[in-house]
Amino acid sequence: MNSRLLTLVAPLLMSALLAACASGPGATGPGAGPRDSLARIGQSQTLKLGYREDAKPFSFKGADGAPAGYSVELCKRVASSLQAQLKLARLDVQWVPVTATTRMQAVNDGSVDLECGSTSRTLGRERQVDFSNPIWVEGSSFVSLASSSIGRAVDLNAKRVAVIPGTTTEQVLKGLSSRDIVPALVPVKTSSDGIAAVRDGRADAFATDSLILVGEVTGGAPGATLRLSNDYLSMESYSLMMRRDPDMRLAVNRALAETYRSGEIVRVFRQSFPAGTAPSPLVEAVYLLNALPE
Repeated sequence: MNSRLLTLVAPLLMSALLAACASGPGATGPGAGPRDSLARIGQSQTLKLGYREDAKPFSFKGADGAPAGYSVELCKRVASSLQAQLKLARLDVQWVPVTATTRMQAVNDGSVDLECGSTSRTLGRERQVDFSNPIWVEGSSFVSLASSSIGRAVDLNAKRVAVIPGTTTEQVLKGLSSRDIVPALVPVKTSSDGIAAVRDGRADAFATDSLILVGEVTGGAPGATLRLSNDYLSMESYSLMMRRDPDMRLAVNRALAETYRSGEIVRVFRQSFPAGTAPSPLVEAVYLLNALPE
């Protein structure tokens, strides 16, 4: 190689070398470390779990300030299983608050390894993220003031309906136009905000997952009496959300299958719901069909 060519090529070689060093195992930047989820968890001995603060009874901030709820309890079992699967002496579990708006981005950018909330699995979402086997089957519905005339889906036409943007319930409400039901959507940030909007007159109804509505109505602040509609707007299945990583998905599904198979799911259910509550036949089917053998 002549000296002139070397002068031209040398800077390019140096740039390539520096780029390789920056992206290699010794990198210390924000994206450093293995891309594989299990490898990163094993290397750092840290598991970052996303949880919702307002999705009671699935995922919420308890009276003591700690994460609580059905999905949170399931994720605790998943964490214990991952520690055993990876043969780790310890595993530091870090709980990271997310919202309905930020949860998918938090999964994709690595802020959380697994989201433990009330996230519906859809084909559209599977283009961006991955999901565990189902953990629940639920329908979306709505609440309104008991004194109002709103009781069925057809009554939502031309009414102000509070909804959290980016949720599957928002899409369902928009899809009601095919039935000549066109509500005026009122965006709210959380389920608690949606309930408050109905109570203070900013909205005529609030729509989200039915069991979340039950939790908000029974556990929310006192005020005007609310009525939960008997109409289901949709039926959806919940899963734990994670980055697109088949090994991580398998490890999480192994943990869930063992929880269902061993009967530990009964303890999770009793911890998460009021005494006397029983799983619906659809939820029981989720447990039976996903208690997969090794």
